[in-house]
Amino acid sequence: MAKARKSARSPKQLRRQVEKLSREILKLANERTRLLQQIDQALVEQGESPGPRSEDEQELAQLIQANKGPLSEHALRVVFQELNSAAHALTHRTRVAYLGPEYTYSHLAALERFGTSAELVPVGGIAAVFEEVHRGQSDYGIVPLENSTDGRVADTLEMFTRVPVKICGEVQLHIHHCLLANCQRWEISEVYSKPQALSQCRNWLSRHLGTARLIEVTSTAAAAQLAAQKPGAAAIASRRAAVQHGLNIVAENIEDNPNNITRFAIIGHHSAPRTGKDKVALMFQIDHRVGALADTLMVFKRNRLNMTWIESFPIPDAPGTYLFFVELEGHESDLKVRRALGALEKKTLRLEVLGSYPQTEPVE
Repeated sequence: MAKARKSARSPKQLRRQVEKLSREILKLANERTRLLQQIDQALVEQGESPGPRSEDEQELAQLIQANKGPLSEHALRVVFQELNSAAHALTHRTRVAYLGPEYTYSHLAALERFGTSAELVPVGGIAAVFEEVHRGQSDYGIVPLENSTDGRVADTLEMFTRVPVKICGEVQLHIHHCLLANCQRWEISEVYSKPQALSQCRNWLSRHLGTARLIEVTSTAAAAQLAAQKPGAAAIASRRAAVQHGLNIVAENIEDNPNNITRFAIIGHHSAPRTGKDKVALMFQIDHRVGALADTLMVFKRNRLNMTWIESFPIPDAPGTYLFFVELEGHESDLKVRRALGALEKKTLRLEVLGSYPQTEPVE
């Protein structure tokens, strides 16, 4: 067997080259930070909110596409997300409300979008996230909108009917559930998690822990905390929750659907600027009569607008009546979207544009 060819440079020489490059990266990172500061300061002078914007996501998507490795896509996202987060915090520390406590999937989605330099504020429920934003106590909120296994998140849709906020972004997060405990699998008698997580792992639990009692709690993080305290208890939660609560990962990736994705909406006070690859969300109510929905949906066909999502939601205290949530490709400033909105106003009892925001891809 031939001997491996020796490197032309010794480890000591390579280390010196690494140190030289590190100093160059540091210089460039600070130059980039100063430019982002200037952008944020200009936005403040124009009366706009500084901080993370759709342009950050566009730049990151272009960098990921241009990346030839060996850095992974995940590593690249983390590096630039943290650079952006730290730069924006120098002008204004963005306050973001999310469904807590820490290390829930909502928290992980907030970290993915806003980074660790933002002020991430855990609150007790989805309604509280909306109220934080509506009252100006937080710049943004992040709420679960739909899951590829369980469908819509009804609590979120209900709050859109009550509170006037805008969707200004989205995060699509691959959800990988882990079974966490401080005992062996055969010793587990109780499994804690939020209802959605238990549902997304129902087949695995039936096969591997068929005699264990399944107990619903408010969040995956609360489940992890209980598992850390109770003998014979386990939790379904994230890998990071295991680290936070000192739990062992008994089994990982136990979700029944390997493509289990939760889509989170970023809510604020304004829609995101047009990027050319956007989505716009609408909410409308129509007459309760034969063909009313079909007539309304024809507006989208006539204007060549592609629907990416539609959900119905019953109106409280009005049996048999529904609100419809629709998502379309395009931006509310596009001519054909404006034409469609004008036509919809004549056919609906209530019509609201919930916001426009850039299309995104799922991330790990």
